[in-house]
Amino acid sequence: MSDTLRFDLDEYLRRIGWEGERRADAATLRGVHLAHMRSIPFENLDALRRTAPSLEPADLTAKLLRSRRGGYCYEHNTLFAGALETLGFRVTRLAARVVVGADRVESRPRTHMALLVEAPGDPQPYLADVGFGAIGALLEAVPLTAGVEFRDAERRHRLVHAAHDGPLQLWLLQAYDQVKGDWADQYAFTLEPFEKPDFDVINWHIGTNPRSPFTQRAYVQSVRGGRHLLLDGRILTETRADGTVVEREVGGEAEARRLLDEEFGIDVPDGMRLLP
Repeated sequence: MSDTLRFDLDEYLRRIGWEGERRADAATLRGVHLAHMRSIPFENLDALRRTAPSLEPADLTAKLLRSRRGGYCYEHNTLFAGALETLGFRVTRLAARVVVGADRVESRPRTHMALLVEAPGDPQPYLADVGFGAIGALLEAVPLTAGVEFRDAERRHRLVHAAHDGPLQLWLLQAYDQVKGDWADQYAFTLEPFEKPDFDVINWHIGTNPRSPFTQRAYVQSVRGGRHLLLDGRILTETRADGTVVEREVGGEAEARRLLDEEFGIDVPDGMRLLP
């Protein structure tokens, strides 16, 4: 039996609170994407313990749907891809280079998972991504069209073509930075398909390598009620829909655990320490 046939769509939609249509069309794609973003938090607690989280369907269901936990990009987008395929979409897994703060696209490895989504009868493909742990993340899927600004919920994005030496067209996702008043590069990708074994290897590297940023400190985010909340180590940052940013240092381990429980909806595994 395939992973798609095993996917429990009812349980997934209950978890994200989606009560809309179950059609393979653009409106459903955008709606389910946004509901997922506002329901399941981004977190790296497994990687913080130097453990690569499982990407098997049963384990993703147990962790992200049945527990008060979240995950990082491979978990979120693998789960989302299963839901979309069950709804009738065609999904291609893509590997992207995160270029936030980078001088050159080529200076970063392909460590991020994104999705190319196609709906039956719709000639327009879409970029979908519910697993990008940054303020520049997509809230809704956007058409794969270069040079056009998209408003996805309270955020603004665009896709552009970037110059490079490879034979495939390079796409670059940009988010509008309200604080700086300019476009900021997020990640670059081609449309080359990547498969589960590829992401198994990348996931292991990111989840266990002592040099990986996700094995160094807690990194947790949620998008709720028009605000983006991020715990990055000891720093808690709230970014509101109007661009206002409020930042403070977390007092200690007890407060960090309280924040994960009350603000992010996450149960911290027994015996785990969040702060160094």
